[in-house]
Amino acid sequence: MKDDGETVVKSACRMCHGICGVLVHIRDDRVIKVSGDPNCPTSLGYTCAKGRASPELLYHPDRLKFPLKRVGAKGENKWQRISWEEALDTIASEFLKVKGEFGVQSIAGVQGTGRPYTLFFLRFMNSLGTPTQSGFAHLCYIPRVLSSAMTCGTLPVCDYYGFGGVYPKCVLVWGCNITESGASDGMCGYQLTQTIKRGAKLIVIDPRRTKIAAKADHWLQIRPGTDDALALGMLHVIIKEGLYDKDFVSKWTIGFDDLRERVESYPPERVAEITWIPAEDIRAAARLYATTKPACIQWGLAIDQNINNFQTGRAILCLSAVTGNLDVPGGDVFWVPPANVVVQSWRLNPRILGARISPEMKAKKIGAGKYRLTAQVHPHEFFKAVLSEKPYPVKALFIMGNNILVSHSYIEEMIPALRKIDFTVATDLFMTPTTQLADVVLPAASWLEQDDVADIHFAWCVLVRQKVATIGECRDDKQIIIDLAHRLGMKDAFPWGNVREYCDWVLKDSGVTFEEFKKIGILKGEMRYRKYEKEGFATPSGKVELRCSTLEAKGYDPLPYYVEPPESPYSTPELLKDYPLIMTTGGRTEGYFHSEGRQIKSLRKLMPDPLLDINSNTAQRLGIADGDWVWIESPRGGKIKQRVRLTDGIHPSVVHAQHGWWFPEKGPPDYGFKESNANLLTGGMPYDPHTGSESWRSFLCKVYKV
Repeated sequence: MKDDGETVVKSACRMCHGICGVLVHIRDDRVIKVSGDPNCPTSLGYTCAKGRASPELLYHPDRLKFPLKRVGAKGENKWQRISWEEALDTIASEFLKVKGEFGVQSIAGVQGTGRPYTLFFLRFMNSLGTPTQSGFAHLCYIPRVLSSAMTCGTLPVCDYYGFGGVYPKCVLVWGCNITESGASDGMCGYQLTQTIKRGAKLIVIDPRRTKIAAKADHWLQIRPGTDDALALGMLHVIIKEGLYDKDFVSKWTIGFDDLRERVESYPPERVAEITWIPAEDIRAAARLYATTKPACIQWGLAIDQNINNFQTGRAILCLSAVTGNLDVPGGDVFWVPPANVVVQSWRLNPRILGARISPEMKAKKIGAGKYRLTAQVHPHEFFKAVLSEKPYPVKALFIMGNNILVSHSYIEEMIPALRKIDFTVATDLFMTPTTQLADVVLPAASWLEQDDVADIHFAWCVLVRQKVATIGECRDDKQIIIDLAHRLGMKDAFPWGNVREYCDWVLKDSGVTFEEFKKIGILKGEMRYRKYEKEGFATPSGKVELRCSTLEAKGYDPLPYYVEPPESPYSTPELLKDYPLIMTTGGRTEGYFHSEGRQIKSLRKLMPDPLLDINSNTAQRLGIADGDWVWIESPRGGKIKQRVRLTDGIHPSVVHAQHGWWFPEKGPPDYGFKESNANLLTGGMPYDPHTGSESWRSFLCKVYKV
């Protein structure tokens, strides 16, 4: 479209891992604005602050624009510009050298949060043949995917779109700050807002009175880390009072009697003592959810970041199942992807993942036998192995879009590990504390510099993403992978010469080329409900497994259960004298996506400093005023500082610290990443036995004025 010299191009934003449809406004070959596309069914014209800030990111003066080679010591910030040919040849040579001398398992890969390259990167590592792959999965989304797979076959998603002529009449928002984050969820958050406007009942479970919690019919202010107990308590009420869907339970579930027996131990009075939610509030919320049909559950990352995340996810899924809300219009549905499109993130699509790691190599995985439900190497196990060189040395590392020094626990362990690895290559948009410890740094393209068939996990459509700019010599991550794969002799696995050819392959069976797709803009799946009536559920029994046969076969408890957080007033009362507050961290904000965006002026203006939310009465008792800088310490030795934000919307015994903080303006090599980084507080706690997750959402701390 053109208007008064301005060209408007349809695209799909990727400032987070959502796919909000947007309009990119271009004048004189320069992107001047990104606005919401009112005709896009995923987001209905919505775009968040991050999306609107895309031009700032695109043209930011600090963008990495050319490949760089380290010429000083690691962390010395001495770099030399090199050509892409030299960069890729160097990487391939180093990888082949390590493979020949130490075995392919000594080449490791670490990637960041969900981006268009996610499965493509896994395809690269799988084709290379190394089992040494690590990342965030155990703490972000995958626990819910795994619990869904083992309970009902695939992950359910809220049906806000009304494809079946019905919208949700009740929404249970669980640990998800969806309407403020503007992240993935940007599109889901806006759809939720519209659902509430239609009159849907709203239940919100969150330790903080978020904006969405303030609108709720029932806000359950839960003690952090006790979500599993609450889910079991709600199941107790629903089953005890006969509020479950008897027909669905009898025909389409197994293990109901076992679940009934398990939840007998979780009456509301006991659950109230655990969660700090009054028993009558638990009953009222359970009754409202069970009797208001259809209902859906909008769950969030808070489920994943706790000691019992896998079984918590299972307990919440049991709520959806026993009330008959699975795969019904307006409930928790299993989206149907567009036919004849290789959807890039759909259920870990095997066509994208390519060849699997051989059984022999799988057996060599670092930490094999631990956290058996996840394929990734646990980050802590990985960095321990780097330092000890056991079970084998890690000699080369490929980091794609992951500022790991800001995003993981055990930071003090990671720094010497990154220094120890002989050769590290990192791709990113900007220099970070992590890229400063690399040997070669590659400039990645932003979403405005990419062509793509854009999708999101378990989505019902794909949108076009169009390349509208080129900055320096920045390259699409997928192009980097293709170019490197060809140098490593993996052309059979990567037969495309460029990303455009790959996009044509993704669309090949749909009958349209990428050029044609640019005009169409969207391909939709044909939504069908109650698919289980013909196909069953994708579980060993073909039914919803309230008692999980797969878990039982692996030696785990097949039923959901409660685990007290490893640090709490009840599990470690001896720590309370010195560490009297419960810390939860990781709540989302609109301006930032994890550690990204701190150098973007408009986003930083929204939130200039890292904020600690603390109850006004608690702050007064501690002699702390609004806006003060405070120290936050954990029992395991971590210490950071953040600025106080007083609120009455948090329990007096609970505080919330923002995550992902570093300060690009403070310059290399550290960029002040140790000053306010919440992950400095988290290392040293036990892990979830299924997934290896840590209790980032519940541990003890103390707070005092700087």
